Amino acid sequence: MNFDLLVHQAWPAYEQRSHDGWVLRYAGGVTKRANSVLALSEPADLDAAVAAAERFYGERGQRTAFSLGPGTPAGLDEELARRGYELVDPTVIMAGAPAGTPDHLVRVEDRPWESWLETWWAVDGRFGAGIEEAERICTGVPAWYAAVEENGETLAVGRAVAQGDTLGIYCMATRPQARRRGLARSVLRALVRHAGARSAYLVTTAPNLGAQALYRAEGFELAGRYHYRVK
Repeated sequence: MNFDLLVHQAWPAYEQRSHDGWVLRYAGGVTKRANSVLALSEPADLDAAVAAAERFYGERGQRTAFSLGPGTPAGLDEELARRGYELVDPTVIMAGAPAGTPDHLVRVEDRPWESWLETWWAVDGRFGAGIEEAERICTGVPAWYAAVEENGETLAVGRAVAQGDTLGIYCMATRPQARRRGLARSVLRALVRHAGARSAYLVTTAPNLGAQALYRAEGFELAGRYHYRVK
């Protein structure tokens, strides 16, 4: 399973440019995932490819970032380190065949609604005023959006993208005051059941051991890793 491509397709940058086997991605600076180079193959001219990437992001006022995952050409990570690129945001990919019944009532829609976006952004909105760009990324491909709501408040959310034989799970977020109640588990189970998926994958930051424990309890296991190099 090519997780590099799955993540790329499920979280699409709205501006993409191909260069010598690389995809240069830009989406207003919102998330490195949509604002980094995806190196799908080894370029014919590495120096020229790196220069093109640095020019692309420099013209947009962004630092140059590379996403380096299971399919990254051999030696590229070490070469970028030699050029002064810093390693940031180590991430784990988890995959499995989750099953289970939600313990809470979960709303599922095929478009994000205002309180869904607000809840996700309140938890994961690390990018200033970029919620419009974030919504544009989310809705760049067909997806389902799930939430646990109580008394008119959206407490926990998630997003799922059907991708062939698997389901990509994204945007898992729970408001701090609603944690440790199993709401994220219900959102995850509702998305998998709604999609009728037999397998699924998700990504989470390597230091987030709590999330990894939750996903492992739901049938997910480590399937790969990626990180970024930024300069």
